[in-house]
Amino acid sequence: MVDGFADSGRAASEPEKGMSAGAQAIAAVVVVGGLALALWALGGTLRQGPGTSEPAKCEATHHTKPSKGVTGAQLCTALNRPDLPALLGTPDEYAQTADGNESTITSADGSKTSTPEADVDLKTYSLKLSVSDDDIPVADMAAFLGATAQRRTVLGHPAVLYSDRTIALSFNLGGGKARTGPGGIARSLLVARDAKDGGGFYEVSLWRQDFATPDDTALFRVAEQVLPTVPGWRTG
Repeated sequence: MVDGFADSGRAASEPEKGMSAGAQAIAAVVVVGGLALALWALGGTLRQGPGTSEPAKCEATHHTKPSKGVTGAQLCTALNRPDLPALLGTPDEYAQTADGNESTITSADGSKTSTPEADVDLKTYSLKLSVSDDDIPVADMAAFLGATAQRRTVLGHPAVLYSDRTIALSFNLGGGKARTGPGGIARSLLVARDAKDGGGFYEVSLWRQDFATPDDTALFRVAEQVLPTVPGWRTG
């Protein structure tokens, strides 16, 4: 997995002279509204051996206090479903890494908000699923994301489709500093937690390991099948 991603990212981050491709690890992060969201489960990637042929199971590797509602482990279980490769249009692939955790954001007033999230990586695609419990409606997020954001509806819930550019991070496993370079496009769906858009949302993000533009049809297929299986999903 690392080797394949490293090959696609060499234009952005060439290995040092004398270093093999296997001595490089590439990560992708996407910046949304000034907040950096990690979009590559690097730890899980390094744990996955090159001879592994079984689909990865969800591992809650970050031991943080669970959120009030859904946990990262539950999101991982929902996202890492057996038919995920088929939903993505890559039926011959399988999950190579799967991870669920809760990240904590500290506000200016000192209050802390726990955000559950999950990452699943396949050979072609990587996905991220997260839940926001704040009181911001998706309609307001659409305005915040700018003119390129497209208002949509997913399973009767208001939604916003938008793009962002990922940043490729090259880690020299033999030592030295990490380097950055341009990555690919991440496509994301913000889906309101209820049909009335009363605040809070689910976010499903999709990007490709080869930095090509993801298939929006695949993104919608995943969202429509995965979100109803997330604990707390409100129908209609």
